[in-house]
Amino acid sequence: MAETKVTALILAAGKGTRMRSPRAKVLQTLLGEPMLFYVYEALKPLVRENILTVVGHDADTVRAAFPDMADRFVMQKEQLGTGHALQVSWDALQKTGATHCLVINGDTPLVTTEALDRLMAAQGCCDLAFTTITPRDAGAFGRVVRDPERRVAAIVEAKDYDLNRHGPVTGEVNAGVYLLKLETMGPLLSRLSNENKSGEYYITDLVELAVAAGLSVEGVQAGDDLSLMGINSPRELITAENALRRQIVEELLDDGVLIHNPDTVIIGPRATVEPGAEIFGHCEIYGDSFVTAGAKLGSYNYILDSRFATGCVVRQFNHIEGASVGEGAQVGPYTRLRPGAVLERDARAGNFVEMKKARLGEGAKAGHLTYLGDAEVGAGANIGAGTITCNYDGKNKFVTTIGEGAFIGSNTALVAPVTVGRDALVGAGSTITKDVPEGQAGIARGKQVNIKRRLKK
Repeated sequence: MAETKVTALILAAGKGTRMRSPRAKVLQTLLGEPMLFYVYEALKPLVRENILTVVGHDADTVRAAFPDMADRFVMQKEQLGTGHALQVSWDALQKTGATHCLVINGDTPLVTTEALDRLMAAQGCCDLAFTTITPRDAGAFGRVVRDPERRVAAIVEAKDYDLNRHGPVTGEVNAGVYLLKLETMGPLLSRLSNENKSGEYYITDLVELAVAAGLSVEGVQAGDDLSLMGINSPRELITAENALRRQIVEELLDDGVLIHNPDTVIIGPRATVEPGAEIFGHCEIYGDSFVTAGAKLGSYNYILDSRFATGCVVRQFNHIEGASVGEGAQVGPYTRLRPGAVLERDARAGNFVEMKKARLGEGAKAGHLTYLGDAEVGAGANIGAGTITCNYDGKNKFVTTIGEGAFIGSNTALVAPVTVGRDALVGAGSTITKDVPEGQAGIARGKQVNIKRRLKK
């Protein structure tokens, strides 16, 4: 038997008018990730990087969202149906050297590798295989027609189904996932017709054409596996997102993560949470975040692409993005950590502190009401309330450096570029525009003058 090689083709060109959004349908998100992300993740263990994607509506935005896959995109300038998408992709498919093509819609974010692998088992034994499901409501899914011997005869789109011609509805519908043998399917492509109520070329028509040509066709039944169902409306999107959220949280609970009030915790698919971490709902963790065992995240936190070391404590009501929180460090409440913010071991950023591209050294503290932008703060330094690093002059950003053990008094403005030396002190209320040498005190404020108060008679 000749060796088989499978490539995948994702149909991602549609607008998805029922989503009521100008964005490409496959860019609608679940748990912070586009639908198309989940399809890629399900396919990669089976076909590695041998994946083609058909794009059309909002194609440039889709490319920008997946730059590592964009060199294998196929453009469908006119969206004339799934069959047309396969036609415009045919040359690219043949260039891959594949014997078979696994076709899947890009709006199936719950699809699993296991479900696709069951269909992949049909390679080498038939010319066309597709997955069928039996949902409670067949809705707009294509109906599977079988002959009296239960052999597949056709797939008929819901709006074109005729009881007199096709017989009673069985409840078995097309899931929209196909395995095609390229050698035998190629000659049938030109015979696809758009003579239907939608005026589109359907990939499903290949089934009836293949049967008529005496080719082997198999409908692989997946029962009520609704992970294969596509997303067509905002309601369906949110239903799928809730199902995915529960699945991720339950798996983490089973692995040993302590999650309080789990129904209100949201954790994205790319986030890693180690057993022994503790999370309180409401809490949202997205992107490439990493929560180490022993870290404690309080409620009402929004977290994106951030890392938390063992022993750190993140109190309530914080916004953390692109940040790193070290061992034993403390954050919040009401802290904003922007990209590039780093808290080293035992550092603290407290109430209403904002950090951007700033580092708090080991044991350093910014307790409250402070902005640290483009700043390096040494170990053990103390930043008083109301301190601001003035890092922007309207054109350029500059760095503020605060040495180890330095003490910055309250209501201080540090106009960068400026350096406050090791163990130096800045008096409260100062505006510092020049460096403060190591071990010295810097005070820059007007001299206090007391005058007699005039009292009203």
